[in-house]
Amino acid sequence: MPRVEVTHDGGDRFLIRSRGHVVAVDQPVADGGHDSAPTPTELLVGSLASCVAFYTRRFLLRHGLAEAGLSVSADAVTSSHPARVSSVDVAITLPESFPEERREALLRVASACTVHNTLKADPDIRVHLDAHLERL
Repeated sequence: MPRVEVTHDGGDRFLIRSRGHVVAVDQPVADGGHDSAPTPTELLVGSLASCVAFYTRRFLLRHGLAEAGLSVSADAVTSSHPARVSSVDVAITLPESFPEERREALLRVASACTVHNTLKADPDIRVHLDAHLERL
């Protein structure tokens, strides 16, 4: 996977760069930001929802099913101590013509998206200082 770089863009705003794409994050005004972009936590939930949407669409295409009307929404609950997303409810809206007998198979596929699998697996995450800073 390509490296993701994050740079400060003033205030609470940061720019996330990957493969030539740029996505911004910020904080709501009430939290000291300018509300110019989603928060990192909103992007986390959005990443899960969009991954589910991608896997769902690929299922539809693979089975020759209509994709018009497909959408995915996600509602998250956050907790403090430690600050985290404690639950996410992801709802898939399928095209009206979607066959009832394919629902279980689609849910298995959509629930196995890369982001969902990663969050369920408690990934090993190491936060450290850049090597040149460790020498100071």
